[in-house]
Amino acid sequence: MLRRFLGSAGRPKSVNDTAADHADHYAQTATFSTDADGQAWTPPTWEEIVSTHSGRVYRLAYRLTGNQHDAEDLTQEVFVRVFRSLSTYTPGTFEGWLHRITTNLFLDMVRRKQRIRFDALGEDAAERLPSREPSPQQVFNDAHFDADVQQALDTLAPEFRAAVVLCDIEGLSYEEIAATLGVKLGTVRSRIHRGRSQLRKALAHRSPEARAERRSFVPRVPALGGGGASA
Repeated sequence: MLRRFLGSAGRPKSVNDTAADHADHYAQTATFSTDADGQAWTPPTWEEIVSTHSGRVYRLAYRLTGNQHDAEDLTQEVFVRVFRSLSTYTPGTFEGWLHRITTNLFLDMVRRKQRIRFDALGEDAAERLPSREPSPQQVFNDAHFDADVQQALDTLAPEFRAAVVLCDIEGLSYEEIAATLGVKLGTVRSRIHRGRSQLRKALAHRSPEARAERRSFVPRVPALGGGGASA
């Protein structure tokens, strides 16, 4: 059932196609119904959880893992964990709970792969998702930029990648990221600073200066013919 919902969610179209784009919708579904005193709450059904949150979780999972296969597997794990843990959930910000579960399961997945000496995070570089922006003038550049961003994210250490994705793509505050990752605020700042620094280096070829330098470079072509020796 879950993979059917994921099929309708699709891949993220660009780095800006994130849960933040749907903030108004999710703000209305961040918590589930309570009684008049706000003491009791009605647990959502499996269908309600998946239909409401599958797109958001999948987009985060895709940015963390960098490929569709791992993103689908991670999303599946998240909702299995959510359903098993629902009885212990304290009503509040449901999206924050999902962020925490998704990120922690991602880091667990990376550690498992490292233990068996198998790292699949960079294998799909040739199949990175291109952007599908409708503007004909921007589609080529946007598509390649989005692929570059995802590939650059994949080069970061998992801890740096999680912090940068949660901050710069999901829009969480430093305090929210610290709570999600279970680390100190200073650690969050350090990971984001170092992650952004590495991203800038990885994306240096996309900077205006680099593009201007490429445009100004004119290769020297040797003259052909007309060079015979005079008598």
